[in-house]
Amino acid sequence: MSRPGDGADLGEFEAVIGLEVHAQMLTASKLFCGCSASFGAPPNAHTCPVCLGMPGMLPVVNRRAVELALRTAIAAGCEIPERARWARKNYFYPDIPKGYQISMYEEPLAIGGSIEIQSAAGPKRIRLVRIHMEEDAGKNVHDAHADHSLVDLNRAGVPLMEIVSEPDLSSPAEATAYLRALRSLLRYLEVCDGNLEEGSLRCDANVSVRRRGSARLGTRTEIKNMNSFRSVERAIEWEIRRQVALVAAGDEVVQETRHWDAEGGRTISMRSKEDAHDYRYFPEPDLLPLEVPRRWIEEIRAGLPELPAARRSRFEASYGLSAYDADVLTARRDLADYFEAAARFHADAKAVANWVMGELLRVIRERRLDDALMIERWPLRPERLAGLLGLVADGTISGRIAKQVFELMLDGDEEARAIVEREGLLQVSDADAIEAAVRQVLSEHADKVAEYRAGKEKLLGFFVGQVMKATGGKANPRLANEILRRELAP
Repeated sequence: MSRPGDGADLGEFEAVIGLEVHAQMLTASKLFCGCSASFGAPPNAHTCPVCLGMPGMLPVVNRRAVELALRTAIAAGCEIPERARWARKNYFYPDIPKGYQISMYEEPLAIGGSIEIQSAAGPKRIRLVRIHMEEDAGKNVHDAHADHSLVDLNRAGVPLMEIVSEPDLSSPAEATAYLRALRSLLRYLEVCDGNLEEGSLRCDANVSVRRRGSARLGTRTEIKNMNSFRSVERAIEWEIRRQVALVAAGDEVVQETRHWDAEGGRTISMRSKEDAHDYRYFPEPDLLPLEVPRRWIEEIRAGLPELPAARRSRFEASYGLSAYDADVLTARRDLADYFEAAARFHADAKAVANWVMGELLRVIRERRLDDALMIERWPLRPERLAGLLGLVADGTISGRIAKQVFELMLDGDEEARAIVEREGLLQVSDADAIEAAVRQVLSEHADKVAEYRAGKEKLLGFFVGQVMKATGGKANPRLANEILRRELAP
C-alpha cells in the first residue's frame, strides 16, 4: 500500500479529516480571575482561590477574551447568536482542580463560518462547525520523579478558544494547510501568537476512512499530542494507513483517542473516545449567559485589519508579485507589514520581496524572532534595507557585496552607503580593470576555455565566479558577463 498524502493513491478508500484547534488568547489575565496568563513562570506561581477551585469562589468573565474570540468569529464569517451559555464539562484529572472545566456546549459563541486553503486542486473552503470559549487545564508533570507525578496549575484558567472544523479535509497536506491558514488569521488578528511548541496553539485531529463514493462516514479516531505542522501531517498520514489496512483486512476501526508518538512515528491507543454524554454537560450556575450587543460586534468588525486572503490578492495586483511570493509574504502580518514599509522606499517590489523572503527571514529565524508580533523588534528597519537595495539598483555595489553589507548592518545603526565607503566595497565598473581580470582568469583555466568553445556553455557561470573572486566580489556582474562572452568567442 502506498504512503497516503496530498494526491496519494488510497485505492478504493478516501480519508475524512476534521480538526479541533485550541488557541490560547493573548490576554494579560486568565478567563475567570485576575491571575497572569503569561508563559514560563515557576510552577503554581500564577494561581488564586478562583483558578484553584476553592469553595465559594465565583468566576468573573474576562471581557478582553470575549472580544478576541469575537474578532476571530467575525473574520471567519461566523454567525454570532444573540446568546451564548457557559457549561460545565465534568471530568476528573489532577490538573482540573474544580473537577470540571468551564466551557460552552449547546449554545456556543459562534457557529458556521469557514477558512479558505490552497489545496492541490486549487482554492478550497473548509467549513467551521463552531467557535466557543473555555478555560485551559493545568499541566501534569510525569517524568520529574519515578514514584509520583507533579501538578502545575499556572495554565489552569487560561482563556482558550476552540475552533472546530467540519470533516471537509481529505488529506494530511490539506490538514496542515488549514492549520497554517488558521494560524495566520489568528496572528493577523493578534488573537493568538500561534506557538505550537509552547502549547498556545494545539490541534487534535479526527480521522476516519471510507470507501470512495460512500456517503457514510467511517469510525473516527482522535489524535492528540501534535506540537508542530510536521507532526500533524505525519500523525494523520500514519493513522490513515493504519485504518485503511484494518478495513481492507475486514477488521473494524475502534472509536478511541490515540497519542502521537513522534519518535516512533506512529499513533498509540490512549483510551476509548468519550462522547458528549460522558462529560455530563450542564449549564454553569455561577455565570450568567453571555449576551453580546450588536453594537459591540459592529465596532469590532470595523476595527479588523486587512485579512490574509485580501492582502494576498492586493500584493499580486498592486506590486506585480507572483502568487507564491504574495502567499509567503502575507502568511505573517509582521512580514507583510515589513515588506510594504520597505517597498515605500524602493521602487522594485520584486527585489524587496526577494530580500525579505530570503536574507531577512533567515535572520529572523536564526534569532528566534519568528513569533514577534511587532516589527520594531527586528534587527533592521525597512528603510535601511531599502537603502541597501538602492545601492544595488544604481550599480554602487553588487548583489554579492550587498549580502556582506547586510550582515554588517544588523547590529548597528550605520547606513549601507557609509559601510560601503568605510570598507572599500564600491563596485568595480571600470571596463579595463574587469577585462584584465577576465584575461587573467581565462589564462589560468585554458582547459575550461577549450571546453566552453567546444559547446559546454554552462561553464560561463564558473568563469563569472572566478572573475568575482579575483576582484573580491566587486566586479560589475553585467560588465563581467559581457566581457567574458566577448573574450570566449571563438
